[in-house]
Amino acid sequence: MKLTNFKVMTFDVVGTLVDFETGVLTATRTLGGERAKNLSDDEIFEPYLRGRDVYYGRSSSAMRDVYLYMAKGLHLDAGERTADSFQLAMLRHPAFQDSVDALRRLRKNFRLVAMTNADRTAFSAYSETLGNPFHDSVTCDETGCAKPDPNFFAFNKGRQSAFGYKQSEILHVAQSQYHDIGIAKKLGYATCWIERRQGLKGFGGTPVPEKVETPDFHFATLAQLADAVDAELRAASIRQAEHA
Repeated sequence: MKLTNFKVMTFDVVGTLVDFETGVLTATRTLGGERAKNLSDDEIFEPYLRGRDVYYGRSSSAMRDVYLYMAKGLHLDAGERTADSFQLAMLRHPAFQDSVDALRRLRKNFRLVAMTNADRTAFSAYSETLGNPFHDSVTCDETGCAKPDPNFFAFNKGRQSAFGYKQSEILHVAQSQYHDIGIAKKLGYATCWIERRQGLKGFGGTPVPEKVETPDFHFATLAQLADAVDAELRAASIRQAEHA
């Protein structure tokens, strides 16, 4: 199986392209007061994940309530203005250092489609941070569900088929085993795992999957994926020149 056999790359956004873990940790420690500054990553992520389960609505509005939930459990500074500041910070997650350039390179040879559990408002902010690289995008408010619900993938499959693309031509690229890799493999998609937490313990701000699935392709960064594509293209060009 070659990367260049695919025509479409579908991407998880939050955690794969934008660094939401750094965003959550920085905002919590900045806004939560003195106590927050000494909390470990896991001490922040555990109530964050519980709060997100309780307040599972649109990410452009629900994060203020997630913060208030965290603040209560961790005894952090609270209040409406602090919660609103946390909500705004969640729309300003930084891109991973390699994301913008890697997406620019991949866009030259593939149709890039965002598949995100963020709503359209939040995704618009993330897309701007990434340099608006996508040809198409699917958000949770359009699908009426969130990954790992298979209906999310069904919605996008139908959407891409309207543009003439088959499932066999799609490579799904993601960080989350829980939200993306496991269900995508189950549904028969080729998968590429960008293991952003490679070398780190646990699953950070992402729910723990039932099992870690083996993807078709596996890289630590998006830059490595783009490099692998470029290597395949160079090899094909050399072979073509030799037979010319």
